Amino acid sequence: MIVLVYFWKIKITSFPSALLHMAFDRFILRRNKNITFHKSLGTGRGETFTPRDADVRRWGLLVVIPESKVDEFDNSKLITRWRKLAINSKSEYRAVLQPISSHGKWSKHEPFSENQRSNWDGRVAALTRARIKWRLSSKFWRAVPPVTLSLKSAPGLRGAIGIGEAPVGLQGTFSTWDSGAALREFAYNGEPHKKAILSTKKLDWYAEELFARFAMIQERGEL
Repeated sequence: MIVLVYFWKIKITSFPSALLHMAFDRFILRRNKNITFHKSLGTGRGETFTPRDADVRRWGLLVVIPESKVDEFDNSKLITRWRKLAINSKSEYRAVLQPISSHGKWSKHEPFSENQRSNWDGRVAALTRARIKWRLSSKFWRAVPPVTLSLKSAPGLRGAIGIGEAPVGLQGTFSTWDSGAALREFAYNGEPHKKAILSTKKLDWYAEELFARFAMIQERGEL
């Protein structure tokens, strides 16, 4: 299985249509027997993970699909309709990814546990996702800014974007890196991130969380 990630920068006049896509794309995706997992995504700056972070002009989609079906899905009516909402042909970002490792669950699923690649020396992508316990939201939001600041200045970072399935509570990040070593350096040796990990263990502020690393098989556009 391969992971496909899309992000589109849309025309401001396309905002109502984007909301309809968020509401109804899932029914189309559920009927596609080739897709084992999918998520429609809103985006944001990923600075505070509050509603004021939201970017109403950028929307995303993640699907897990057989490699043999990638081109077919890339030319599907659903993707074509999103492209019509985009500002221009350069407003689409697409990444083709193969899982390297994955820990945790997303909506009670482990979507990236199959077809993992054990040896990869090239560029990588990382995805974090969490469902935050509502009573601990304020503590989580206070802890986020130092981590996001350190992420943006991390050596080896190519790009990063905040992702969300809802305005609050279901938050995450998608980032791309020069190498797995650069990602590991940020994750395990960066002081703000290490402090956040300790706080996570101490406060237990996630009802569900997932962290996954991917081999960057193909990339098109800018994140």
